[in-house]
Amino acid sequence: MIDAINKAQGLVEALGYIQRFHDKTVVVKIGGSIMDDDQVLTNILTDIVFMNYVGMQPVLVHGGGRAINEAMEKAGLTPQMVMGRRYTDERTLAIAEQVLCNQINRTIVNFINSQGCEAMGLHSLSSVVLFAERTYIASPDGRRIDLGYVGDVNWVNARLLELLVRADAIPCIATIARDQAGGKLNVNADTAAGAVAAAMKADKLVVVSDTDGIRADVNDPDSRVSHLTISQIDDMVKTGAIGTGMLPKVEACVTALTGGVQ
Repeated sequence: MIDAINKAQGLVEALGYIQRFHDKTVVVKIGGSIMDDDQVLTNILTDIVFMNYVGMQPVLVHGGGRAINEAMEKAGLTPQMVMGRRYTDERTLAIAEQVLCNQINRTIVNFINSQGCEAMGLHSLSSVVLFAERTYIASPDGRRIDLGYVGDVNWVNARLLELLVRADAIPCIATIARDQAGGKLNVNADTAAGAVAAAMKADKLVVVSDTDGIRADVNDPDSRVSHLTISQIDDMVKTGAIGTGMLPKVEACVTALTGGVQ
């Protein structure tokens, strides 16, 4: 009886969100250690299936978690991170593509399909929706840093994504993009999610993470900040309160916000 009551309370709480986001596009980004816990990943994918069944239009963007690092180690390569982003040479790109597209994306699509929903994998080995240009980042001292075969999204095929969600399908995007010449570029999953949300003018962007969130003091778990303006974000980036792996997540949210995501 207690279990039934808890479930009923959960559905009552969900009703307001179901009404608010019925027929609305919600971009969900998952990655990091979430991808390494089968039960957590299953729970999140089940939630996304539920969203689809109650009339929402979820679009999933995913990263690779530890799987890419483990595949690189097996190949004798050591992952290199530069300011929270993976340095990508040709061998790393090939491994990332194999893991993201042939392993993780296929697993996600198969699970969603097994739950009675239609999912479509979108990436460099199928239908591509992410297009990018090779990018460089600036270090705090102003130097230009090369990340190898890493791109920033400069165009999203939002038309294809909109057609899919209108057809009641769930797009599942792995973040290997194409450039103008047809080459392949590794794109940070947070960055990609922000670009997808902005291109689709989504009603909501959800970035799922196992971190506490943004802290005013990175060393104080009790200093979590639940709301920020863009100018406040800029200040926290300058002071280093927002940095490393949190930086691309926050930048993705700003991209989405300035692109019209509500």
